[in-house]
Amino acid sequence: MIKQKPMQRIKKTSMGKAILQYSMIGLGILMYTFAWSAFLIPQKIIGGGVAGIASIIFLGTGIPVGVSNLIINIVLLLIGIKTLGGKFGINTVVGIIIASLSFILWQQVIHIETIIKPENFEPFMCAIIGAGISGVGIGTTFNYGGNSGGTDIIALIITKYRNISAGTVILYIDIFIILSAFILPGMTITNIVYGYVVMFVFTYVLDLTIEGNKQSYQIMIFSNKAEEIADGIGIGLKRGVTLLDSKGWYSKKSQQIVMVIARKQDKVEIMRLIKEIDPDAFISVDKVQGVFGKNFETLRS
Repeated sequence: MIKQKPMQRIKKTSMGKAILQYSMIGLGILMYTFAWSAFLIPQKIIGGGVAGIASIIFLGTGIPVGVSNLIINIVLLLIGIKTLGGKFGINTVVGIIIASLSFILWQQVIHIETIIKPENFEPFMCAIIGAGISGVGIGTTFNYGGNSGGTDIIALIITKYRNISAGTVILYIDIFIILSAFILPGMTITNIVYGYVVMFVFTYVLDLTIEGNKQSYQIMIFSNKAEEIADGIGIGLKRGVTLLDSKGWYSKKSQQIVMVIARKQDKVEIMRLIKEIDPDAFISVDKVQGVFGKNFETLRS
């Protein structure tokens, strides 16, 4: 009998799924706003997106980033709804509100910059740390179906009328936002370069976080207890299993091979189960480029 972990039991109920989803969305956005408030804004390093616009406004006028972020996103959301219709779900609205309140929490309530004291770090290190943490944060938010609003709304509007990819639009917008930070007093070319460092590191870490979560494996198990292992994986772990007929060329014996396509988070449980049933099993584990179909990724045209 395979015991379920507490996290697996939580995921079984719709209420548990909702609590887990919004908890992770909130955690991801908290990480994202923390990175900006603690490392980027105090060093006058401007990244892309609405947070970058709000940061420029804050450094130029003193208006809190959370307030500007909320107003800009509401305007973009209303324009998006008018132009694109009801494409924006509750998660977008929740993400915008959490992000705006989080900026206010870190900057106006906690004053995180006085605790972290980013002036003790080299600006380049602040750019790397801030970009890395914010990339993991937004990646986590995306993985659980959330987002923090932002320039992707503009990208969707533009791509409706122009034959250009949304990613390209966002890239151009971010380049322009970072470059526009030159209007701030005391801003140097070094700050702008650090802004582009943030943009590239953030994008890299974001992709790594998203793709790492989606990583799947093809596991081939050669064992004399193939059916028992297949039952353990299929019934106990409730994962799809395929049995392949094979013949060992050296031994000239017929044998069954268990083949499983599994998510990254399921791989450890499967390996543990195999070890319990047949410690002498021969196992081949390969990363797969993409898996599409039921319980995996949706194939898009």
